[in-house]
Amino acid sequence: MATTRSVFDGLSPDRRERLRDVVTEVSFPDGTRIFEEGRRADRFWVVHSGQVALDVHVPGRQAAVVDTLVAGELLGWSWLFPPYVWHLGAQAVRTVEAEQYDAAVVRALCEADPVFGRAMYRTVAEVVAHRLQRSRTRLLDLYGPQGSGVARW
Repeated sequence: MATTRSVFDGLSPDRRERLRDVVTEVSFPDGTRIFEEGRRADRFWVVHSGQVALDVHVPGRQAAVVDTLVAGELLGWSWLFPPYVWHLGAQAVRTVEAEQYDAAVVRALCEADPVFGRAMYRTVAEVVAHRLQRSRTRLLDLYGPQGSGVARW
């Protein structure tokens, strides 16, 4: 698998090594549902290649795509926060090659080593904050004055 920039690049080498010890390489063909909103979040991925659509269930309609992930991005953060249930669904748009991590194993590593745990929580929190900012920008583009992407109050 080709080396790509990863969300975990900011971790120290010894902490990245801990994650490398528990990783499995996986592939999802185009159209594969990776996980469903409301189901148990028991793993997560770092995308190496391909594209993943994150979507939200809309009653009586097709799921609405709210974000798209590409190489280097973290797929899934619900595994880190109780009750460990997916807040969105995910589907491979283009064949996805990824690293897969068992959530229970990584949570156990975080509990066993508070410094490692703090680094993981911080890394995932940064991903969540970045995604919230992207969502805000998209909403402003859709509903802000002249689709500006900038709030004008």
